[in-house]
Parts: sequence; structure tokens; C-alpha cells
Amino acid sequence: MTIRPAVTDRRYGVSTHLFHEQRLSRDHLVHIAAHGFDTVELFATKSHVDYHDASVLDRLAEWLADTRLDLHSVHAPVCEAMRGGRWAGSFSNASGDEARRRRAVAEAEAALAIAARIPFRYLVVHLGLPSSEQPAAHDNRPDAARRSVEEIVAAAERVGVKVAVEVIPNALSSAEALVHLIEEQLDGVDVGVCLDYGHANLMGDLAEAVETLSGHLWTTHVHDNGGRRDDHLVPYGGGIDWDAAMMETQKIGYEGALILEVADTGDPVDVLRRSAKARERLEKTFVIF
Repeated sequence: MTIRPAVTDRRYGVSTHLFHEQRLSRDHLVHIAAHGFDTVELFATKSHVDYHDASVLDRLAEWLADTRLDLHSVHAPVCEAMRGGRWAGSFSNASGDEARRRRAVAEAEAALAIAARIPFRYLVVHLGLPSSEQPAAHDNRPDAARRSVEEIVAAAERVGVKVAVEVIPNALSSAEALVHLIEEQLDGVDVGVCLDYGHANLMGDLAEAVETLSGHLWTTHVHDNGGRRDDHLVPYGGGIDWDAAMMETQKIGYEGALILEVADTGDPVDVLRRSAKARERLEKTFVIF
């Protein structure tokens, strides 16, 4: 059997998570485009980009057109603001407090309204809070999460957007838990999964998580870590075996975008330079048998 590198038209993008602590600017998008990426995921946090402000969205539409970047996805709001690397005013759509749950859903619906000005394909949604935020027991209730998914999907359908729930480090959001939710509790609800490779690596067997998501994987977050902290490193900067991870991804037939959700380690332009090199290495992992 001959194995050779695949020639693909796979798309690679960058999440504006890289600039999460700053107000998003045209220059940020210029840098992303200049490093050979063709699509972005917008991280909807009011301190980063005020998705409630129509004038802000109109400027964003102009910047995307100028840089010829496509808006692949929007990350639903997880907090009011980023301050000093920490979430301020977190949202939980799995809260047992109905007012708090409804607030999180309302913010997701506000982010969906971006589609009226800038079309995008996926809304990426956290269910509840990650373990790193030390959530109270009532913040990650499965029944509340299920209701929120149903409500957010209904709102998304009205604007032509699909919802992908993300693999994050909490009991609600392992690959296995998300597939169980979709297959057993959300009958008839059109929802998929965003595989966050870094998060899945923190939670156990990454290759097994990829295999578990076969048939449900709609979009991705690509980043690395050493297996202990959610570092959001550039791929190949941590401990993930990317050859194995991409082989499993190819085996389940995923041909969608790979979105790098990497952190600013002090020089975002250098992070993009290293991300572009990682993109070239990732592309070589896809093969034709």
C-alpha cells in the first residue's frame, strides 16, 4: 500500500481568542490574513468586540471584506469581559438559577444577531462553566443545559446558523457526554460538536474522543498543552501527538475547518508566525492511502 500526502482544500483559521484581552481591531485581522489564514472565529465578549453595537458590527464587516477573511464561526459569550487573563462576570447556560441561565441564553442570542450583518456558519457554545472556573454545583446542571441548547438552536435556526457544543473540561462536556446528550436527550434537535483538541487532551484520551465524535463533529478548536493546564499553545508546542490526532480526524471523515484557538504569549504576531508553520505541518499529516 502506498501512502502519500493528501492535496486538500481544507480551510485553516484563527480565533480572535488570540487578541481576547484587547478591543478587536482591523490590524488584528490584517495580521491573521497576512499569515495565510482565510477564515476566523470571532470570540464574542463585549470587552473584545461589542456584539450588541450595530456600528461595531458594520466596521467588522468592512474589515473582513478588506482582508478577504471569511467569518466561519462565532464563539458564544462566556463572560462579560477578560481582565488580567481571567473571566469577569461569567455566564452559565447550565445554571440552576433560572434568571442566570436565561441571561446566558440571551447573550448567545445577541451573538447570533451578528448573522444579520455578517453571515457565519456555526455558533460554538460552552455548556456550563469549565472546571478551571471552580463552578458551584448549581452552575452545571444537565437539565438546564439541555433546555438552553434547545432554546439556542431554535434561535440559531431563525438566522441560518448551526450550533456546535464544545468539548470543555467539565462533566457535561466530554466527548462521550455530548454524544449522549445529542443522541439520547435532544431527539430532533439539529446540533453538533466543536472538538477542542486541547481540552480533550486534558480530559483523557484524545484519539478516543475523536473517534467518539464520529458523525457529530462540525467544527474544531486546535491548540496544544502539556496535559495539565489549558495553555492554548500553538500546535507542536505541547505534548499532543498531532500526527495521531489528525489521522483519527481523517479516519472519521472530518473535512471541515481547523480553527487555531491559541493564546497571546506576549507577541501575537510571533504566535501567528508559529501558527502558520504549524499549519504547514498539520497539512502534511493528512494522507491518501
